[in-house]
Amino acid sequence: MIEWDVVDGVGVVAMAHGKVNALDLELCREIRRVMGESHGVRAVVLTGAGRVFSAGVDLKRVVDGGGAYVAEFLPALSAAFRAVFDVAKPVVAAVNGHAIAGGCVLAAACDHRVMAGGTIGLPELRVGVPFPHAALEIVRFAVGPVVANRVIFDGANYEPAVALELGLVDELCEPDVLRERAVAQAGEWADRIPADAFRHTKAQLRSEVNARLDRLSDAATVDLWTKAATDGRIRNFMDRTVGGGAH
Repeated sequence: MIEWDVVDGVGVVAMAHGKVNALDLELCREIRRVMGESHGVRAVVLTGAGRVFSAGVDLKRVVDGGGAYVAEFLPALSAAFRAVFDVAKPVVAAVNGHAIAGGCVLAAACDHRVMAGGTIGLPELRVGVPFPHAALEIVRFAVGPVVANRVIFDGANYEPAVALELGLVDELCEPDVLRERAVAQAGEWADRIPADAFRHTKAQLRSEVNARLDRLSDAATVDLWTKAATDGRIRNFMDRTVGGGAH
């Protein structure tokens, strides 16, 4: 489910869960656990095994599980986002392929994003579901409110060059050097900035976001996801989407 390697003191965390690294309850819990236990490395790279970073939420599980699954899954999804967002050391996303919806949010939760292929975007509203507060806050933190407003309401998946222009990613590179480049960036920050100063500054930058998230409730979001799981809108989206099922 998670492949772990250490390269030059940098922990490389690769999601390896099915063909498209779809986010389900088990993967979200594993992401939270691994990120919370990354103490023995000086920085972290988050990527996907195979050809996809993450195609987002496993919508089939949502439809099949209904309200009971949604009530358990959405908090786990938000916890996974926050676990990546709050790692107290440099975290670089190596976007090796499609990073859609929840996959895009995971990339946005990292400090730096290197993209080598695929598309990236936030099609949740096209699916017919709202964003958990953690997803909204993390995307807004990563790209600013104006771009966040655009990419959320557009619901489009962007090619790498457009993603770079929008700020969804920070740089592009060739696929065969992606992990090497991501490890180098993570290691460079860890070498150049003392760990205690980096940790403190990162917490300062995220303090307002985390304070808001600690106050906010996703109860209404859970209700709307439950409705979408049972009224056919998610199923209709899956039927319209070639290879649908994860977003």
